Amino acid sequence: MTDIDDLVQRVAVRAASESEDLPAPVSNTQIAEAEAQLGFALHPLLARLYREVADGGFGPDYRLLPLLGPASSVAGEYLTRREASVGVEHPEWPEGVVPILTWGCAMYAGVDCLSEGGQVLLFEPNPYSGGSWDQCWFLDSASLAAWLETWLAGTGWFEEDAFDRDDLIEPQPWDQAASRLSSGA
Repeated sequence: MTDIDDLVQRVAVRAASESEDLPAPVSNTQIAEAEAQLGFALHPLLARLYREVADGGFGPDYRLLPLLGPASSVAGEYLTRREASVGVEHPEWPEGVVPILTWGCAMYAGVDCLSEGGQVLLFEPNPYSGGSWDQCWFLDSASLAAWLETWLAGTGWFEEDAFDRDDLIEPQPWDQAASRLSSGA
């Protein structure tokens, strides 16, 4: 068993233990449908989570969004945010970053499907004061795998007791935000 296989299995165990009504996983056809709507492939680990664990409903706090659907979903939120960002002077949402959960107050966790490790980003619009949105983007984790490990260990900045710990690592400004927002990618 590879480390990723082990990680997916541990996520599945925790997800099942925290929810009696966890949604069924999605099919390969649904993954392909989402990727066709998005215009790019999901990060491989993200696709495995949806295919092998559940169609959202697990993870930190507000839990992962469903992949597809009429209500708030990964594909729906991405397409809405990208549509609002295309052709404007100051795009809000970079191409290839799919929102996977909402933290509330218009904040999102997103996975950069164009990065090898699937960086997890935090979109926090409260610093916005006009002009570029780059000050609203933060690197939460260098990889989706590391972000999931943080959740499994209960050591994320989003945990209830996080600010009482000495080892807290808060999201840092995303150094690629300005270039990714201005390039459209």
